[in-house]
Amino acid sequence: MASFKIEGGHPLCGEITPQGAKNEALQVICATLLTAEQVTISNIPDILDVNNLIQLLRDMGVKVKPAQGSAKTDAEQPAHEAEQPEHGTKLPAHGTKKGGNTFVFQADELNLGFLESDEFVNKCAALRGSVMMIGPLLARMGRAVITKPGGDKIGRRRLDTHFMGFKSLGASFRHVDDRNVYEIKAARLKGSYMLLDEASVTGTANIVMAAVLAEGTTTIYNAACEPYIQQLCKMLNSMGADITGIGSNLLTIRGTRVLHGTTHRLLPDMIEVGSFIGMAAMCGNGIRIKDVAPEHLGIIPEAFRRLGVKVRAEGNDLYVPQQTHYIVESFIDGTIMTLADAPWPGLTPDLLSVLIVVATQARGSVLFHQKMFESRLFFVDRLIDMGAQIILCDPHRAVVVGHDRKRQLRGSRMSSPDIRAGIALLIAAMSASGTSTISNIEQIDRGYEDIEARLNALGAHIERIP
Repeated sequence: MASFKIEGGHPLCGEITPQGAKNEALQVICATLLTAEQVTISNIPDILDVNNLIQLLRDMGVKVKPAQGSAKTDAEQPAHEAEQPEHGTKLPAHGTKKGGNTFVFQADELNLGFLESDEFVNKCAALRGSVMMIGPLLARMGRAVITKPGGDKIGRRRLDTHFMGFKSLGASFRHVDDRNVYEIKAARLKGSYMLLDEASVTGTANIVMAAVLAEGTTTIYNAACEPYIQQLCKMLNSMGADITGIGSNLLTIRGTRVLHGTTHRLLPDMIEVGSFIGMAAMCGNGIRIKDVAPEHLGIIPEAFRRLGVKVRAEGNDLYVPQQTHYIVESFIDGTIMTLADAPWPGLTPDLLSVLIVVATQARGSVLFHQKMFESRLFFVDRLIDMGAQIILCDPHRAVVVGHDRKRQLRGSRMSSPDIRAGIALLIAAMSASGTSTISNIEQIDRGYEDIEARLNALGAHIERIP
């Protein structure tokens, strides 16, 4: 298990460019299973979750190769050549490269026997993104296998929405007791109307990918409409699908029999953009975040502005100046500022951890309400150990009383419980006095590409300890 050793108190200054969007990458890479033709995807981030998904597709027989002129990475190695520890393999640093990988995928000779193997089931169980292979496999091959997928330990993340969607399309399920997996089959999926019980991003993606090859028309109401879903639908349309209502919570999919190849580029990762805003607020001396595609950030910049952080949009960039103090806004009636997560276009839950860290040094108090996951706020115990003034009201709510920089957080030893709490703790450590150690940084590697090198280039002092 690797660790970060962080010497806090060093101001960050300069420019940084976000990687390609992790959540979008997991969806569109799975969508390459829908066609036998070549699909080229660019701006793929070099992170654990994405690399492990690419390796899993290779194990299934998908041909994956770098596009001409793209940097060679470990993702193109055969499985027997790449060491695969429990949490996957992090690709080597690429110097100044920032999320520039372009790969060509071709799923024309799938090894369906591998889908029945224990090796496939075990790999899926360790990688949450693998759940989005079910829709494409069911639509194109008529069958799929599912086990409980891995991922962050942030609370219950049920798959009922996925199952209900597939059932509406005509799929049947059988539980295999001795392997603890579900076998899903359908001779030919048939379009239908469905009202999702929750606006699940992965559930919507899975159902959309199944419906594009179904017979007839599928209508999905209460669909997720995050930029990731919009991008997936646009890519599928470029492959020959017929999806309307993109960007809304009502999607209409008219099924087709065959999809063809296409070229697709990932958006910048909006969660990484938000993480960089938080870093700039806590320990920045003027940071420019390059090429962020601001039209796809939703209310993320505004959420930081409510904490008093100055965020200036300049063309396709965001600039966060150095601030001695930032003052939390209050509501018009004078009540305490509350920040709560919500389905898009509301505030993404993936950034609440970073916002909590930023609030520890604001002037004022903030109530954070994490509605979606019951274990995601438990990381605040580490911040309290560092000197933060936080009241954890219950598993879903925390009140942060800001220090207004009158008291600096202090260095500490801690462990990263999940991707987003991990980056939040890293921000806290960079702003703290003294030296901190964060273990289990494989969690951070799952979502952030070569993060220590990129932040050290801005002035941070972060050392990776194997």
